[in-house]
Amino acid sequence: MSHPIRICLIATELRGFGPHGGFGSVTRDVAVGLAARGLEVYVAMPRKNGQKPFETVGGVTVVSYPTPLYTHLRKAAPFAGVFRMIDADVFHSQEPSLGTALAQMGAPHRKHMVTFRDPRDPEDWKKEWAGLPRRGLWHLWKFWRRYQLETGRAARRADAWYCPARFLIEKSTKIYKLKTPPGFLPNPVAMSEPTRPKAAKPTVCFLGRWDHRKRPELFLEIAEKFPDVTFVAAGSCMSDRERDDRLRQKCRELKNVEIPGWLNEEDRAAILDRAWILANTSTREGLPATYLEAGARQCAILSHCNPDEFASNFGFWAKKGDLEDFAAGLKFLLENNRWTPLGRKAHDYVKNTNDYNNVMDQHIRVYRQLLGARD
Repeated sequence: MSHPIRICLIATELRGFGPHGGFGSVTRDVAVGLAARGLEVYVAMPRKNGQKPFETVGGVTVVSYPTPLYTHLRKAAPFAGVFRMIDADVFHSQEPSLGTALAQMGAPHRKHMVTFRDPRDPEDWKKEWAGLPRRGLWHLWKFWRRYQLETGRAARRADAWYCPARFLIEKSTKIYKLKTPPGFLPNPVAMSEPTRPKAAKPTVCFLGRWDHRKRPELFLEIAEKFPDVTFVAAGSCMSDRERDDRLRQKCRELKNVEIPGWLNEEDRAAILDRAWILANTSTREGLPATYLEAGARQCAILSHCNPDEFASNFGFWAKKGDLEDFAAGLKFLLENNRWTPLGRKAHDYVKNTNDYNNVMDQHIRVYRQLLGARD
């Protein structure tokens, strides 16, 4: 072959470039992993505050374009030239977005594929916007309907579709009206033997944004009911300083709650190494990267959401999602150290399904198949 396969990951966020969640972490891991295997890798994304048009990290070229993440296609159309310039063999959207449509406009004769990381139906959107001020929600809904139409059309035009969780396959097929169901392409997780022991005292952690649908308030209510358990509330509410300050003040009032703030990759791993249980109080989720990271470090899962039966298989599924349900779940996991074998079971699953090297091999295999199995 005349040159290495050139891949462009189309991102909405990226770890190391402004606020990000699971999407940004996974995209960074995939990009760096592909570059380490000799592929020529680009990441294209909307520009964050202070971000340069071109930057290189971990052997990956990050290209940003100055348009809001959420806007109408006709306003962003001039930036299709960014994707024409990149001229990748495969444009791989990490979630259907405006960038998916722009890449198809800029490089219509290249291969395009989409990973559906968190497809949302109307019920999901209700949960997503719960707690937000009612004023302006109607205009927000009208905008999203049009935006979803644009990104939906782009997703359907792709040459291949994948999901990182099995339960998302049927959901994505229905929401995006796909001709065939997506394949399964898991998220990569770096597996390593623990070098730090679990905490001597029961320890429960929360990792993520302090958005309304994540319900960090519920996590703190659980902490109040278990004063002899250590709770680690890691994260922040970057979009609402007043809410962030209010939650931090509540944390300070509880003697058994730690608030380390927003964590980098190494610090997050250190907390999961000593934690017994990962608690997720969100009203809805795809398959969070934190579930996989926690499983890799032998944590049990306590969650209202049960993607791919992760909570019911590797911890406790709090079906009702209220304080009483979570309290019963935590008590169940702590009794007789039930969390220990469940954490080991989670570790074995993640190792078999999400091992970093195996998943990178799967990605390269998918790209080669899409390009006609070129050598």
